[in-house]
Order: sequence, then C-alpha cells, then structure tokens
Amino acid sequence: MELPGLAFAVGVFICFYASVDGYPSGKIREACTSMIPCHGSSPQLSPEHTITVNGTEFKPGDNIEVHLSGPDFEGFFIQARDAEHLDSSAVGSFVLVDRKLSQLLTCGRTKNSAVSHTSKAKKKYIKVYWIAPGDAPKRVQFLATVVKKYKTFWVKIPGPIVSQPNAPSPTTALHATSEAVSTSHLASYLLKPFNASGCGSMKFCIRNPSNCDPESASCFFLSFQHEKSSVFIEMSGPSEGYLAFALSHDQWMGGDDAYLCVSEDHRVHVSTAQLKGRTPPVLDSENALEDVSWRLVDGVLQCSFRRSIHLPAYKGRFNLDASYYIFLADGEASEGGLIYKHCRQPLITNGIYNVTGLPQDIGGSRSPRLIKAHGALMFVAWITTVSIGVIVARFFKPVWSHSFLFGKEMWFQVHRVLMLTTVMLTSISFVLPFIYRGGWSQQAGFHPYLGCTMMAVTIFQPLMAGFRPSRHAPRRPLFNWFHWSTGTTARILAVVTMFLGMDLPALDLPDPWDTYTMIGFVAWHVGIDVLLEIHSYCLIRKVEVIEDDRVQILQSLTSAEAEGRLFKQIVLTIYTCGNIVFLIAFLAAINQI
Repeated sequence: MELPGLAFAVGVFICFYASVDGYPSGKIREACTSMIPCHGSSPQLSPEHTITVNGTEFKPGDNIEVHLSGPDFEGFFIQARDAEHLDSSAVGSFVLVDRKLSQLLTCGRTKNSAVSHTSKAKKKYIKVYWIAPGDAPKRVQFLATVVKKYKTFWVKIPGPIVSQPNAPSPTTALHATSEAVSTSHLASYLLKPFNASGCGSMKFCIRNPSNCDPESASCFFLSFQHEKSSVFIEMSGPSEGYLAFALSHDQWMGGDDAYLCVSEDHRVHVSTAQLKGRTPPVLDSENALEDVSWRLVDGVLQCSFRRSIHLPAYKGRFNLDASYYIFLADGEASEGGLIYKHCRQPLITNGIYNVTGLPQDIGGSRSPRLIKAHGALMFVAWITTVSIGVIVARFFKPVWSHSFLFGKEMWFQVHRVLMLTTVMLTSISFVLPFIYRGGWSQQAGFHPYLGCTMMAVTIFQPLMAGFRPSRHAPRRPLFNWFHWSTGTTARILAVVTMFLGMDLPALDLPDPWDTYTMIGFVAWHVGIDVLLEIHSYCLIRKVEVIEDDRVQILQSLTSAEAEGRLFKQIVLTIYTCGNIVFLIAFLAAINQI
C-alpha cells in the first residue's frame, strides 16, 4: 500500500505551518487524519516494524489482539480503518494493556479510536485490544505510524486485514458474541458508563470513596433499583480481573450469597456463587440472572443484571427483601477465568441494609472499626505521647529542675504522665485485633510478632522504672543505661511495626502516602533531637561545670541560661505542634478507608 501523495503533501504543509514541535507526550490528535508526525522531515520508505493480530475474522463486540513490535522506537500511533477506504476516519475503539506505555486518543467522533505513546522512553513492543463496533465495515485494516528518532519515522505502516463473515445488521450491533458464564442469556455490551443519578432517591447505592462518580477511574460503585418483583443491579470499579459483591448475615466471609463479574479474554462473564469460609467461591452451575450487560474500558470493569427478589428454586440465593451486610471486593483473575483472593480488604457496609427498602446513598469501610481504633490509638501513643515524653526527659531536666508539680520536679511528672499514658493506650490498642480476629492472625506477616515484642518491652519499661535507684546510688548509671536502651528499643520496634501495619489489608492506608508520611515523622523527630543536642553542646560552653563535671545549665540567671530556657521551650512547642499535624494526617487517613 502506498501513501497517497496529496494526503502526504497536505499533512506536511499543516505540520510546518502549525509550529508544532513534535508530540513527546503522545497527544497527537492533530495527526488523526494524516497520521504524520510534525517533525519537519520526510518519512522513511521501508518500515522496520510490524503489526500482528491474533485473528482474521471478527463480529461486532469482538476483541482483536493487536501487537506492534520491532527495533527500539520512541513514539507510535495506531488506528483501524476501513480497508476499502484507508483515508476514512478511524473505526472501532481500543483497550489498553499497559497504561505506562500507551494511552487512548479520540479521533473524530469515535472515543478511544486511536492509541499513542505516553513518553519518549524507548520501547520494543506494544500490545492493545481493538473492539469491533456494531457498524464496522466488512474489512478493517490496522495502520501504525512509528517514530524511531525525531527525524526518523514511518507513516501508515500497513498491518493485517481482518474481516467479518457477514455485515452486521443494526439490530444486532449492540450484542456481544459471548454469553455470561453458566447462564443462557446473551450479554449485551454497554455503550456508556453508569452514573449516580437516582442514588438515594430511586436506587440504593454504595460508593467508595463516598459520593464518587462511577464514571471516574477510581470509583467503586454498586447500586440496587427495586422494580416490582425484581431488582436491577449495577456494579462498577477499577479492575482488570474481577468485581464481586456479596450479601452476608455478618461481617465475616462464609455462607454468603455472591455475584461476580469476571474479565476473561477481555470479555466480562457474570455469575452467581456461594462463599464457604475463606475458600475460593464456588460458581453455580446455573443462575437466574437476566438482562446481563457489561463494559470493560481503560481498566474500569462494569456489569449490570437483573434478578428476582425471591428465588426459591435456586439454593444459596438470599431473598432481597431482607437486611444484610454488603461486601464489595475486587481482585485479579487468570486467563481461564480463575479468580484469586482479593489483595485488599473488601469494602463492608457499617450496618445491615435492605436494598429493596428506602433508597439510600451510603459508603462503607475497607477497615473494621476495631482495627481502625487499634491503628488510631497506636498513632496517638507513639507519635505524640511517647515522643514528647522522651524529649522532655532528655532536654528539660535542667530547664524545669527548680519547678515542682505535686511534690516532684515538673519534668519528671510530665515525663511520667506521658509515658504511663503511652502504656495505657498501647495496652488497649494491643487487645483490639485479638477481639476482632477472635485469636491469632496467620495472615498479618511479621506485624503481630513485632507488636507482641513491643508490648512486652513497653510493659517492662515502667516496671523497671519502679525499681529506680536513688540519684546518687552506685547502680544509678547502670539503671539509666538500661532505661534508655529499653525505651529506645521500644520506639524503634513501634516505628517498624507501624510501617508494616499500614500496608496490611485490614488497615491499608493510601500508598505510598503512608510510607512517605511515616518517613517524614521519623525525620522530623530525629531533626529536632539533633537540633536540641547541638544547642545543648553550644550552651555548655557558656556555663560553669561543677559537681564532678556535671553540667548545671540553669544554676544562675545569666543571659546564656535565659536564652537556653527560651529556645528549648520554643522548640518543644513547635515539636508538639508538628507531631499533632502528623497525628491528624494519619487519623484522617484512617477515617477515609
């Protein structure tokens, strides 16, 4: 196939007079018609790259696997066109496989009708899927423009031609070629995504995040619309494996009525299943789902179906006019449709609901309340109380040595109250996961082991402090060393344990935000500690050394002493405010999951 000379000349003319300096980001809609990159040079004649497909025939709704491969290249542009009229507009739409390398573009009136690069990074291989439209021509050819370097590129590299046995009629253009798994009802292809109109007024909706738009690529959406003796159900979310929801009598998996939408070979199959404990779901051999439809575009899986409120003939199907906890989960699926365990905690409603009752628009939580409380209390204890208590004991002995509270030095009373508060909060938090799990968790990795070790050290520290020798006793230096080392060990264990706990399924804080924020807190604490150490060292050089070289920083009212007192109080105030900011950030994140 030769590129028509007139089209090429027009394309080059547009490029030179449009002042476009290439398309490193892949946003090349201006080249939709000509497929010519505006790089100010002529294309190469003998292409080095090839286009291949996994089939030669298609029907409306079919997916064709398209590959572009060859020596290293920086940019590309792929379209499908009528093989009889290659100058016509793009045909059909594409689905991405790797969003890091490729992106969807809209050429003409057809959404996602072209694919291009996302950056100038070198690549050797691109894989996408082409979805045949209902009004596709009899023969379709794939074309590609490939940019090896800025001045080296090939335009409209011809690819294979795929054809359909018979031209589709308008009445069948919207139907897919596959059936839902285990059901005899044909599944139709959804032409547009779901929307949240009617949520809370006409239909019962669950959304995560709260009030999100189901057209968004980050929104998990489940709706139930009561229609006489049946319920119409819509489910949507970012997943290229499966989406599933289940009705349950409690907040634990097992004995539940489940419904799955599984992506297989870039089609979506809908099936009912029974959940038995924590084992993989058992798909039913038959089900009574009707009006099944699906859509899989740009990583967002959507499916809808209808089922009767009562299904006495189908074992394991719950009546929809009763109240249940509702689970919403997502995960990966294999090529054969085998689903794997969800990689994160399912979304679970906070209470039981009747989906055929009063319409509501609710959210849910991917973390049980007891686990949220566990995380919140640990953050309060080890980000605020223990950290401030350590700073006070380390640097405020000389500052508050002449101030007393309830008969004891103020620094000691503040330190003791903060540390006892830490022990109390940690102890309460420690038992919550055991209450929730009903025992030991085998799926939490090293987190529970480190947590138990930290709890033991935390309890040992105040017990050891109860046997503290007097200030001038010979064993006091040994006690001070053990007291410091035990406390430091507990703090290190706490930080490591929190790092591991933040990514567990039961308390999966946003990633990588949680890691960076915890690193920020550690850096903040170490920075303040170093600052106060440097300040103390500098201040020592301005005061007298008495009583066997023991430094008495505030023995007299010199200007240096006053300066030291004020500086430390300012730093403590700033440090406390900073810790509170970190704490609020973590508590807000826990509240959102």
